[in-house]
Amino acid sequence: MKTKSLLVVALGAALVGTCLSPQADPGKGKGHGEQHGHQGNAGDRQAGPSIDPGGIRGILEGNRGYWSPGPSLPPGIQKKLARGKPLPPGIAKKLDGRLLGHLPRYDGYEWQQAGTDLILVTIATGVIYEVLHGILD
Repeated sequence: MKTKSLLVVALGAALVGTCLSPQADPGKGKGHGEQHGHQGNAGDRQAGPSIDPGGIRGILEGNRGYWSPGPSLPPGIQKKLARGKPLPPGIAKKLDGRLLGHLPRYDGYEWQQAGTDLILVTIATGVIYEVLHGILD
């Protein structure tokens, strides 16, 4: 009987310990399970593509005929264009397919233009991955 009681106590303690221990948190408590996005920390950007702004600027300069600067965005909208935030509806436009053929392609992402900014948007979620401010000026 003592062995059975000891076994019940041990199993109970194991179950309680499992319930009280923190669940698997790959984000180390920073809420990454919800994919709130990239705030500019190098560690946060490991899962996505690596962007070379200088290389993209060179591509844009060499293909000026395929894009034109858009009007400047109002300051309130401009503030909403940030990594990790959802792309506000109706402010971005698709780029010319000829220009897209020269820009780097990343599976699951799409280049768009918002005013004078070039943005890389996650297709599945509509969340902004990268903003190259003023590059289309």
